Amino acid sequence: MCRWFAYISADEHCLLEDALIAPAHSLAKQCNQRYLPGLVHGNTEGDYDLSAQEIRNRNSANNNDGLGVAWYTWVRADYGEANGPCPVVYRTLSDPLKDPNFVSICASTSTLALFGHIRAASPGSRVTESNAHPFPFGRWLFMHNGGVAHFATCPAFKKAMIHAISDEALADVWGTTDSEYMGALFFTHLSKLSEEAGGPGGAAAWDQSHPLDMVKRALENALTQIFELQKQTVKPVEAIEPSGLNIVITDGVQMLAIRFRNHPTEQPASLYMSTTAGITLNRKYPDHPDGDHATYRPETSLSDLKGPHEHGNHLIIASEPSTYKEEEWHLIPKNECVMIDHNGDIQRAPVDVQF
Repeated sequence: MCRWFAYISADEHCLLEDALIAPAHSLAKQCNQRYLPGLVHGNTEGDYDLSAQEIRNRNSANNNDGLGVAWYTWVRADYGEANGPCPVVYRTLSDPLKDPNFVSICASTSTLALFGHIRAASPGSRVTESNAHPFPFGRWLFMHNGGVAHFATCPAFKKAMIHAISDEALADVWGTTDSEYMGALFFTHLSKLSEEAGGPGGAAAWDQSHPLDMVKRALENALTQIFELQKQTVKPVEAIEPSGLNIVITDGVQMLAIRFRNHPTEQPASLYMSTTAGITLNRKYPDHPDGDHATYRPETSLSDLKGPHEHGNHLIIASEPSTYKEEEWHLIPKNECVMIDHNGDIQRAPVDVQF
């Protein structure tokens, strides 16, 4: 399993160093650490005893198989080459804190939309930079934690899943992971829904923003198709294993995330949300993500600090909390979708997928 961090705001920039490096439990340090408050209590299905073994299986403490970070800028739009923000993606196989390029980028880059991901490769999966998330499709980004069951073990299913992907989406696949192919299948469905609604189809659809209900429906259609293909290709041979599908998608101005596992009792990997942790993570505001245990504070005069009420609305979705305030973070319930639109309005809804 992997770990990831996603931040979005309409008006409050996030410094990459503050979010991904500075905290004691930042994403860059989750390569070898775990912090999962409330995870056991997230199991509301009283007939099932969520074991420590299951938590370990879903939430690896070793995520050393690649780092990817992406942030949005308006540069191409300013030059008339895009109609919205576009992502810049950096990937490395180095230890994040020992990669001078990553550290330098984070120290001097801020953004309104940020994705970061550290990878724990599935057995047999290639450890290459091209397999590091997030995966860009036009102005959109796709990240995943978990695994599409049988992708690596059932050639018939893998072939069927790839065959369902459009030529345009397949052309944007550079790696070999189940995650990227699932992303390509999602963008295949997003293009179809865009065209049906009178918008552009094919790759042109990924240069546009789309309503969140369309994005949610495209993801649900993709997951439904995956489960149907598993029934057609895997079930005649062996029992179908559940898939872990924690997914986050953004176009730079809105974001959608799900915490999902297609099993009646098993829990997905951890996934938390916060609408306040961005204040604690931002050095322009009082407090520090490590609280009284902070060993580093930027040299900022107290008179220069802003009040918490001045911070813009934002949403963070992350595999693990990165601030000391446990109350800032809320475990997303199993099989729930969290969405934030370009105005900062948050919606929550069940993932409408039958399995």
